[in-house]
Amino acid sequence: MTTSQHSASGNAAQQIVETFAAVAGKLPEGKSARKAAIKAFEINGLPSRRLENWHYTDLKTLLANTAPYDGGTAGAARAPLLPESLVLSLAEPTKTAKGIMPLAEALAKGETLPQEFAADDAIGQINTAFAKDGWKMTVPAKAKDVMLELQNIRNGGQAHMRFPVTIGAGANVTVIERQGSDSGASFVSSLTDLEVGDNAQVTWVIVRQRGDDCVELNRLQARLGKNSRFTLYIINAGVRLLRQEVKVDLLGSGADFQLRGVNLLAGKTHTDISMEVRHLVEGTTSTEIVRNVVMDEARGVFQGMIRVAQIAQKTDARMACNSLILSDKAEFDAKPELEIFADDVACGHGATVTEIDRTHLFYLMARGIPEKQARALLIKAFVDELVEELENETLETALKQVIDQWLETHE
Repeated sequence: MTTSQHSASGNAAQQIVETFAAVAGKLPEGKSARKAAIKAFEINGLPSRRLENWHYTDLKTLLANTAPYDGGTAGAARAPLLPESLVLSLAEPTKTAKGIMPLAEALAKGETLPQEFAADDAIGQINTAFAKDGWKMTVPAKAKDVMLELQNIRNGGQAHMRFPVTIGAGANVTVIERQGSDSGASFVSSLTDLEVGDNAQVTWVIVRQRGDDCVELNRLQARLGKNSRFTLYIINAGVRLLRQEVKVDLLGSGADFQLRGVNLLAGKTHTDISMEVRHLVEGTTSTEIVRNVVMDEARGVFQGMIRVAQIAQKTDARMACNSLILSDKAEFDAKPELEIFADDVACGHGATVTEIDRTHLFYLMARGIPEKQARALLIKAFVDELVEELENETLETALKQVIDQWLETHE
């Protein structure tokens, strides 16, 4: 690292500490936790590539030009992807509904923030220190067809959101999380803490359409009860720098976790998906499939770890990362891993990197389809396959439109 890079990285961390000192008095309750978080951050600083979990993403350098805390605005609420959804938007941060409470109110009524952090937990430290917006959400047991849309649309400045979410036993819930921007550089952190009760069914969809001057740090951590099913979709279609962490603990027998991820990367963007799935009891299942389209000088990262505890016999866990590279300067690093301490399991992982199939391209062009359109069709087929697994046709169509919009702009 050059001297100028050292200076930039130090300035970035110092800027965050100084910003906290300036705004701490304006933040909601949880002062002791916030102070503990910023103290941990002050000691550890921004993680660098010397740390294993951050080997492919050097936050010290990439956060050198962070958007200022003030100066931005919340974007107007957008029409929900599912028309019947209840929309919770940064534009209306005090909105309430049955079982839904703004974060500031929840903190005032006793909701707590963590006070202990791993040394490399930059997302936890930053988000806990600054979390101001968000909602505490409680879905009662056996509730059916609950649909929510969380909209974090930020135009400039910073936004730090937190979502403590509890899904009752036997409930059926769909949550759309839309991360977006209309204009201006922004710095956003978001942390979702999700408790899924026994026999509950949860579909969570993250749709990200930010500008190429936006930075986002995001974590979703979930704990799954007995015979529950948690399906997570992540569609990344625009952001300059993204670190998306997913941490899932399967705590009840029969629990199932499904992840489908689509990363659409262009320009000089950098996207890092880091995931840890822990099978902690007998008879749990998980499948994670991530597909990446990388062009120009973009860089992508997928770090996936499946851990199987000694008592977690009868585990079935699969992981795959497939990348389509469309430029000599594009890059994608895949690091799928297994850590297994049980004997009676079926586990596997794999990663592939490929280019557009020239035979298929020639076949389409021979039938009169222009090359640009033919390439777009092949790219679309590569990623649409994952979206088509959704059981909600309206949502499937909406996500395909997000993919189509990105292709029209970049291909």
